[in-house]
This record gives sequence, C-alpha cells and structure tokens, in this order.
Amino acid sequence: MSVTALYPGTFDPPTNGHLDLIQRGAKLFDHLTVAILNNPVKEPLFTVAERAEMLEELTKPIGNVSVATFDGLMVQFARQQGATAILRGIRAISDYEYEFPMALMNRRLAPEIETVFLQPAGRYSFVSSRMVKEVFSFGGDLTGLVPPNVLKRLRGRTKSP
Repeated sequence: MSVTALYPGTFDPPTNGHLDLIQRGAKLFDHLTVAILNNPVKEPLFTVAERAEMLEELTKPIGNVSVATFDGLMVQFARQQGATAILRGIRAISDYEYEFPMALMNRRLAPEIETVFLQPAGRYSFVSSRMVKEVFSFGGDLTGLVPPNVLKRLRGRTKSP
C-alpha cells in the first residue's frame, strides 16, 4: 500500500525546521506533497509563487516530494491529492494546543485521513517563519535558521544584512 502525505503550511518563508520535517517526512511516506496555503490574512512577505519556487529548489534533490498550492479546506485538497496522512510539526506545547483541535476537526471532516505529528530537530525547535521575519526585519543574523536560497531572497526583499 502506497501512502501519500500532505505537509500543509504557509511557509512564509521556508525555514530549516520546515526542511527538516520535509526530509524526515519523505522517509516516512511514499510521497509527500508540500502544500502551500494561500492565506492573505497572514500578510505574507512572499507571494505564493515565490514560496513555491523556494520550496521546489529545496526539495528538488528529494525524489518523492512535490510542491503544490491550495485555497480553502486542507482536507478537501488532501483528498484531491490522494493523501491519506497529514504531516504537522509540533515545536512546543503551544503548537500542540493549536494543532490537536485542528486534527480532531480534520478527522471529523475526513476520517480516512490521519494526522501525524513530528517534532523538528532540537536545533530548530524554536524557529518559526514569524520569528524569522521579525529577526530579519531588525537586521538579525539568520544563518543556519533558513536555507541559503531563502536567505538570499530575504536579503533581496529588504535592506537588512
């Protein structure tokens, strides 16, 4: 039986924590689709197309990973993709408190799709896209927190170092 999983998120911008989960998820599932949510409410720094380009660059060496974009309910998109699992990252208790009820709602809406939680590697357990954008806006060093292609795009977006 082949298992396809969906790893949804806004990925604005992609971090090394995201990449860690993608690499590990690719080992767990036959196919992993990194699904970028088009959510303008979050005031994204990068367009969906730019995020897709960055993630495609990052995942190109991983043969069983693809990148897609979606609007609307994630479980509907998961069904369209043939996914039977949703991959979610949990960094802290606060993530769990947010993710657990969402997983229960997803189970109610699509009982055939399981949610799988993974913890990022310890060195990335505090990294979030929101924090990356904030640190960078104040000129902080993001070396080691985001992949080089993402850092290059961030530098092109602002006057920060």
